[in-house]
Amino acid sequence: MPNRLASSTSPYLLQHKDNPVEWQEWGSEAFDEAVVRDVPVLLSVGYAACHWCHVMAHESFEDAETAALMNQLFVNVKVDREERPDVDSVYMEAVQAMTGQGGWPMTVWMDHSGRPFYAGTYFPNDERHGMPSFRQVMTAVSGAWVNKRDEVFEQGQRLVEAISQTIPSRDLPSNHEIRMAYEQLASGFDSSHGGFGGAPKFPQQPVLEFLLRVRSEPWAIGADRILTTTLDAMARGGIRDQIGGGFARYSVDSRWLVPHFEKMLYDNAQLARIYLWAGIELGNAEYLDVARSTLDYLVRDLRHSSGGFFSSEDADSEGVEGKFYVWTTDEVRGVLGENADVMIAHYGLTETGNFEGTNILSVVESDRPEGLDRMNDELLAARSLRVRPALDDKVIASWNGLTIRAFAEAGAALQESKYIDIARSAAEFALSELMVDGQLMRSWRDERTSVPAFLDDHASLALGLFSLYSATAEIDWYLAATDMTNRLERFANPEGGFFSTEAGATLLAKRPVDLTDNPLPSGSALAAEALLISSLLTGGESAHDAAERTLESAGMMMERYPSMVAHHLSVAHSMASSKELAIVGPEWEQLAMAYWARFRPQVAMATSAAGSDQIPLLRDRTHPGKTLGYVCKGFTCDLPTEDPKVLSEQLDRTGISQRR
Repeated sequence: MPNRLASSTSPYLLQHKDNPVEWQEWGSEAFDEAVVRDVPVLLSVGYAACHWCHVMAHESFEDAETAALMNQLFVNVKVDREERPDVDSVYMEAVQAMTGQGGWPMTVWMDHSGRPFYAGTYFPNDERHGMPSFRQVMTAVSGAWVNKRDEVFEQGQRLVEAISQTIPSRDLPSNHEIRMAYEQLASGFDSSHGGFGGAPKFPQQPVLEFLLRVRSEPWAIGADRILTTTLDAMARGGIRDQIGGGFARYSVDSRWLVPHFEKMLYDNAQLARIYLWAGIELGNAEYLDVARSTLDYLVRDLRHSSGGFFSSEDADSEGVEGKFYVWTTDEVRGVLGENADVMIAHYGLTETGNFEGTNILSVVESDRPEGLDRMNDELLAARSLRVRPALDDKVIASWNGLTIRAFAEAGAALQESKYIDIARSAAEFALSELMVDGQLMRSWRDERTSVPAFLDDHASLALGLFSLYSATAEIDWYLAATDMTNRLERFANPEGGFFSTEAGATLLAKRPVDLTDNPLPSGSALAAEALLISSLLTGGESAHDAAERTLESAGMMMERYPSMVAHHLSVAHSMASSKELAIVGPEWEQLAMAYWARFRPQVAMATSAAGSDQIPLLRDRTHPGKTLGYVCKGFTCDLPTEDPKVLSEQLDRTGISQRR
């Protein structure tokens, strides 16, 4: 059979369409063929910006001899983990259960029922460093399938049973238990370089947001130091693109100097929002500049002309990792001339370099030199003439939801309407191009969509739309957010919480549950937050109860492994202190600044110039000629006020003092 990836909607799969491997996409046809041929299915999972995926592709999948062996022994299936997170989630659990670690490329062999029986990550094409070659592994796996079929089936069944065990639910964490989670997270802080743990070092955005949410608690001693040390180090390190904005996925060292150069939409959307709110909460103008430059990078390099946002940029260009981003001192002098020495000193460039004979730019001088922005722009213009890294130009619903939220909140908090316009365009794109016959789809590329959307897509988009509504008072966004939240019922687990897929998904070894908040919030935590906001705006008890049950489904993990479920902890913390804010009247924007002046994730805000019967929180709140704000808890409210200062005091106060 020929390679069947040419019609794929995934840029990652299209990278493999000319391989001599007879690849096909995940689906029943592959398993039917495996039954007819009586061979296992070989599943290979990766993504477009994955460096080691490219390495294995060049070594093995482009090698005629290796490909011939793959075609002879197996039915070969290629999956883009970003397009099919359900497949990736289930089989990554299997890899971790078998090997104790995970990563991409992921390589899994399974039987005709989708049960995995052997797995790993990257396999070299030639035996080295104690690792068997990919061909040796394939030959051994095929031999076991032919000669030890009963053992293979037994191994697969045991593995499925192991990864299908449910995590016990627990009551919502108390304030004391949230404090214990904070202390456990803080114990892993790297006080020298910021962040958590050693190399490789990831930003761990859900953990940073949790710190932002709890920093005002009297027990969160040291939270500000953890935040500022980490945010300072990342902002000035090589993990950040110092001249172009945006962040790489992670640092290969503990000092944030040497990035793994790929840039992901979800990382940058989250980090822009974290730097935004950290800048506001901590009064740090540098953080606000980082937030702006990150958002501006997304607009410049990852935005489709119709408003949606692409997925990622690769680490490699011209076959070399990082080549697009690094500089020699001669290159800088060639661009900046007599001003070069200022930038060479500011970014710590040397003749020998800090990365394979070249320099990754990082800030080594704390003082900002005069003309920095102009010189950065000159370097950026020169860099733009280089061969760019490959772009993964599919638009993913979930990641665009995170991005809409970041732009909407930045536009409102910074009073920069251009960011709200960008959020509005992205939302319009999502609700048109990603909707097919009333069904939200996972991704879009070149006028084509992929597969029906997952839990995280619906929940993330709901949150982005709720934020856009709060920023604009445009009720259509509220209605669209409510519709997305209502669709979460399709993913409900009768025992509490949610599955990642709708009922009826086939071929997977189990129906996946998405609980892990790293490196981006899980579908479960996003769903809990969307349901909480919906319940606050509508007074809906069923939505509030569903949010509680969702958090309870991750209760054991919140207690034992807080770094893995930090966004669940954030939502649990907000639920305990949640409030509603209704603002109605022609001057609603000025009064709403009392809300946007602080990071208030525990407050759900409904706004309107003229009130609305479609939003329960706004009903019967219209007073002609006046703009009034109502701070409420459970729809029991403080006396309304026209004064932004009074409104801010009411929002900051614990409880409701004057009820009506």
